[in-house]
Amino acid sequence: MSLVEMIPPSVKEVLRSVLSIPYRGRNRWCPICGKSSRKFARSGIVPRADAKCMHCGALERHRLVWLYLRRRTALFDGRVGAMLHVAAEPSLQKPLQSHLGSAYVTADLEDPRAMVRMDITDIKYPDESFDVIYCSHVLEHVPDDRRAMREFRRTLKPGGWALLLVPITATTTFEDPTVTDPKERLRLFGQKDHVRRYGPDYVDRLRDEGFEVQVSRSEDFLSPEEIHRMGITEAAGEIYHCTKRCR
Repeated sequence: MSLVEMIPPSVKEVLRSVLSIPYRGRNRWCPICGKSSRKFARSGIVPRADAKCMHCGALERHRLVWLYLRRRTALFDGRVGAMLHVAAEPSLQKPLQSHLGSAYVTADLEDPRAMVRMDITDIKYPDESFDVIYCSHVLEHVPDDRRAMREFRRTLKPGGWALLLVPITATTTFEDPTVTDPKERLRLFGQKDHVRRYGPDYVDRLRDEGFEVQVSRSEDFLSPEEIHRMGITEAAGEIYHCTKRCR
């Protein structure tokens, strides 16, 4: 048990209240938790200002995804039979689980809090198991990302869809499987546990593995006022909505 986990809930609540004082205000609004603040907190390996909701921990990309799910999908209409959420972000897990109940499954290779231990390059579920798959900022950690994409396609039901998000940090996807030193990975790929940098040709990889891909940006479904108030900056990235292409 970590030191943080040993802190009593009542003490945590007091600490959260004290830490939130500089953020009290109404300039920013988080669509996930529905709470306002003067600004969002700094966050990131290279710290970004105005990035993280102090109330629920949602980052720019989490807020963008939540709005996309709400406005551009039928996820909450009661007809989703099963949703797989890989490496579930706490800010999204709680509301998704609340809405979807037993239809919602979290999976992770290492996190003991996940419902299912899963290697996404070898998913132990039958073909066509999920109506929805959501996997964000995971594939850049996976040596054989194409195999993971094929597994997502295999386990996705006909008519289902997947949001497979990655950070785009290069003009063309760059990887080198011979690089295993964490310091060298940090230098080349931006993080010690990344194995590549994706470029806009990420879409081509998804298409190569049998997906139709629709790319959406914040301005496609949000007003300028919403983008500003909810802190949807360029760091939010893009939405890659994937459906199975008939072969």
